[in-house]
Amino acid sequence: MLARDQSARVQKVRAELEQTLLEFEGIEVVGVASTRDPGPDHRDAEIAVVLGGDGAILRACRQFGTDQLPILGVNLGRLGFLADSSPAELEQSLSLLRDREFSIVEHLMFECEHRHRDDSFEAYLGLNEVVLSSAGSLAMLDVELSIGDEQVTTYSGDGLIISTPVGSTAHSLSAGGPILRQDLQAFVVTPICPHTLTNRPLVDRADVPYTMTVPHIEDGVSLVVDGQIKQPVRPHDRIYVRRADVQFLLVKLPGHSYYGTLHRKLGWSGQPRYRRPKS
Repeated sequence: MLARDQSARVQKVRAELEQTLLEFEGIEVVGVASTRDPGPDHRDAEIAVVLGGDGAILRACRQFGTDQLPILGVNLGRLGFLADSSPAELEQSLSLLRDREFSIVEHLMFECEHRHRDDSFEAYLGLNEVVLSSAGSLAMLDVELSIGDEQVTTYSGDGLIISTPVGSTAHSLSAGGPILRQDLQAFVVTPICPHTLTNRPLVDRADVPYTMTVPHIEDGVSLVVDGQIKQPVRPHDRIYVRRADVQFLLVKLPGHSYYGTLHRKLGWSGQPRYRRPKS
């Protein structure tokens, strides 16, 4: 069980759930992490229960690296598209976990390589999105995008987002991007405040690399991975995004569906009920 947030509320729920799990026959707790340390050895665990919000799940994915563990998210944050079970729902579902009456859905993850002019580079594993942002430069950013061996176009605006289907309900959605089913093998390219209105979001295959370059760059341009890793971008840097060799594994309990989650989290309630005019 992972609960990185040190707030009193999260740690109170962690302590209560830990006690409940320890007392429930047929479930073994092999480790608990509640600080910023590397956490327990998870090789003997079958699933990881992550307390917090989607951000806590993003951090857990990076922690697991190439040895991904199925994650059951318990939402203590706000929206929580991935962490969509409440503490009460988890406690009511312990018999389902014990009897392994759950499904595991595989989701696309990405590798992002930030390569510099001197050919040095940093590599990151991520789940949601890569953002190239004008950020503190306060200037319009021109981003050249290639998909595979084909030059796509140059996007001019406040930046560019390359998102997985899981990340399509995060930063990409707020920038006007489409919602994708989380189990699709595709990337979403979403311009941020494009200067040319014909530059619209694009959905394309995930089995080829995506390359972003910036021919002219001002101080303050940033590379942001999953909203948690931020690095400055310099002239002649290149950003590569490709499908990772590992996949994010999400535990889904019975009664939880993707569109059900969208209805709850986005407030989809169907057509408005118009009043009929009185005759």
